[in-house]
Amino acid sequence: MQITSAMKMVSAAKLKKAQDAITAMRPYADKLNELLQNLSASLDENSGGQYSEQREVNKVLIVAITSNRGLCGAFNTNVLKQSVALAQDRYAGKKVDFVTIGKKAKDLLSKRHAVINDHSKVYDELTFDQVAAIAEELMDKFSSGAYDKIEIVYNHFKNAATQVVLTEQFLPIKPLEQDVQLSTDYIFEPSKEEIVEELIPKTLKTQLYKAVRDSFASEHGARMTAMHKATDNAKELRDQLKLTYNKARQAAITNEILEIVGGAEALNG
Repeated sequence: MQITSAMKMVSAAKLKKAQDAITAMRPYADKLNELLQNLSASLDENSGGQYSEQREVNKVLIVAITSNRGLCGAFNTNVLKQSVALAQDRYAGKKVDFVTIGKKAKDLLSKRHAVINDHSKVYDELTFDQVAAIAEELMDKFSSGAYDKIEIVYNHFKNAATQVVLTEQFLPIKPLEQDVQLSTDYIFEPSKEEIVEELIPKTLKTQLYKAVRDSFASEHGARMTAMHKATDNAKELRDQLKLTYNKARQAAITNEILEIVGGAEALNG
């Protein structure tokens, strides 16, 4: 009970910092993505860059983001179930490989599936530069034609008690829906194409960093909730054991008193 209570307090302290980081980052990431989609939609099909190319999907790469440690409820299991379901259902018959961020994903997925790379050490020092290097590796794999589609599976932080498993398309960049009207008129300097070419890599790196940050905050929220429940269960078990112990102790005392009384009466008789 003391161990689980201590782990709950540690996760609660780390959660506040992680939650502040992802909450502050979301508006920037969402606006950057919106800007990119608006600009890409106003370009010709062939001028959207190598990351917008829509190909026939034969080779898929799934990036599964979990934690390095357990004791956080169904946090890791939910991501792994979703990743395996994608490979077996949506991309059945396709060549599916995995890139893992987190030891739990690597340990479980590598038993049955092809894990081409693992980036568990990113949690040792979670910075934008560390995640940007992973994003560049994924972009290189797509642009070289090694994979036709890249998906990210991770836990989205809703609140301390709720995490939602999301699947996001990383590459190719999703085109703007046909029925969405562009409401913003931009003035471009130097040119629209050059700006998009510069903006796309930055947006992709930010998207992956947001997913890792989201997962990091979700991990602490899930662990705090799991350890809170474990502490409550331990307290309940302690109370039950204490009651059982007191009953047994009281029964032993009663037997001793009866033996003393019985012995005294025998002597008197």
